Amino acid sequence: MEIAAILLWIIAVILVAAGLAGLVLPGLPGAAVLYAGLVLAAWIEDFAFAGSGTLAILAVLALLTYVVDFVAGILGAKHFGASRRAMAGAMLGAILGIFFGLPGLLLGPFVGAAVGEFSAQQSLGAAGRAGIGATIGLALGVAAKLALAFSMLAVFAAARFMT
Repeated sequence: MEIAAILLWIIAVILVAAGLAGLVLPGLPGAAVLYAGLVLAAWIEDFAFAGSGTLAILAVLALLTYVVDFVAGILGAKHFGASRRAMAGAMLGAILGIFFGLPGLLLGPFVGAAVGEFSAQQSLGAAGRAGIGATIGLALGVAAKLALAFSMLAVFAAARFMT
């Protein structure tokens, strides 16, 4: 294997690792970076093992991580009996929380859901329950995103090593 191929493999592995980290840590589009690493790995081998079908499946799984990310906080708040305002607040809090690093990601959905619920019911108890629900939803969302990421790795590995 020539040195250029080795360097490309190192870059692909770094992208995959950074993508996995980006699914948990703020500031890095984890699924997109993970997908880029897998596409680079397929390209290095001239798409001999992971072709367009495999890459399409990986793209769908990557897109699903973004859907899960936004829906999880909303569903968590809804499960705890939150109003539509609380669910909208959880979504807005998750989006705004991205700009405040890890504390913002953890507290954004909670604060957003709590403020939304308080504006609807004027009850601190209901606002707190909505915030807790949004936070639990966020944690479940991270778990689901990681499950999708490891599914991406499994699909790629199956295409690469089982053919």
